[in-house]
Amino acid sequence: MDVGLIEYLRGSSREENGLRVVPQAALREAARRGGVSPLEAEIACLEAGMVPARYQRNVGTLGVQGQLRLLHSCVGVCGLGGLGGLVVELLARYGVGRLILVDGDVFEENNLNRQLLCRESDLGRSKAERAGERVREVNSSLQVLALQITVTPENVIRVFSGAEVVVDALDNVPSRLALEEGCSRLGIPMVHGAVAGHAGQVMTVYPGDPGVSELYRGAGDRGIELLEGNPPPTPALVAALQAQETVKVLCGGETLRQGFLFLDTSTNVFQFIPLEEGGAR
Repeated sequence: MDVGLIEYLRGSSREENGLRVVPQAALREAARRGGVSPLEAEIACLEAGMVPARYQRNVGTLGVQGQLRLLHSCVGVCGLGGLGGLVVELLARYGVGRLILVDGDVFEENNLNRQLLCRESDLGRSKAERAGERVREVNSSLQVLALQITVTPENVIRVFSGAEVVVDALDNVPSRLALEEGCSRLGIPMVHGAVAGHAGQVMTVYPGDPGVSELYRGAGDRGIELLEGNPPPTPALVAALQAQETVKVLCGGETLRQGFLFLDTSTNVFQFIPLEEGGAR
């Protein structure tokens, strides 16, 4: 973006708490004048030491460089139900520049109790399509690729090529294992989350780490959530932790590696359990 447009943004900004804050309307006008995308305009704004108003509350914790890192990032989310739908919402509001959203399923009535993306009017509709639509509603600057497909060992590398981290929000063991193997081959981390009743777990798996293959050793194809049920708060809590793990992977921070955080909202237990090859210690 040329100097004149940067000065236009500066002239449109206001000072708040030591930050030069630029409203969205000015950013969109600068993008139009400069023939660039809204995402590129937001990046240029931050690089010039100003902050898009929509990210003003992020910058207090992320810093300007952290927000820039997110806008330059690409994240995959695999599974767009109770976990994935909220992960997508949070990452869009954080400002992750490019999202690859994958789910082969459609909404059913039993999704209405907990899945943020599912409204009564969405029943029978593609979860991937609705997720892409939701991102554009929340943050239209972002680039979104929404795919109504099921992840398999054959397609996972192609689907998530270009992603820097992938969120596992799946509900069955074979797909989780395929996703973990694909992420390992791509050389990128995977942020795993699962729920069952009032219990949940979260961990971040880098290539070479003990991961879901150890955690689910000897398990059946389906997660126990089908038996235990899914009350609304548990997936919301686990998804929030997954979103935060994703941001820590991208921007730096202590992640849940070499083990998993187990939580049980019925007993108020939050416990990190170390994981080694062969299973939990």
